[in-house]
Amino acid sequence: MKTALVLSALAVLLPSSAALADVDELYKTKNCFACHRIDRNHLGPPFKTIAAKYVDDKGAEVRLAQKIREGGVGVWGPVLMPAQPQVTEAEAATLSRWILDLK
Repeated sequence: MKTALVLSALAVLLPSSAALADVDELYKTKNCFACHRIDRNHLGPPFKTIAAKYVDDKGAEVRLAQKIREGGVGVWGPVLMPAQPQVTEAEAATLSRWILDLK
């Protein structure tokens, strides 16, 4: 857990255009694209819709990162979001920030 916090802090402190470009590939290679698109419905809600829902929620980044790794159901209807254990905590934090920045 401590390592994940350190990695998350580093990711926040060291954003670069290369890192941002890597996120675009990260969401495609970590199965996000199987169900989500950036600005249109697919099996799951669009990333921009997710960002808009949580725009004023200070704890959204952490909860969304957790949901990416653990999955869930009910927030967006009855469709299950499967757990994504292949996504590391640091990757989930990066993806969460990226999604929330799409607002």
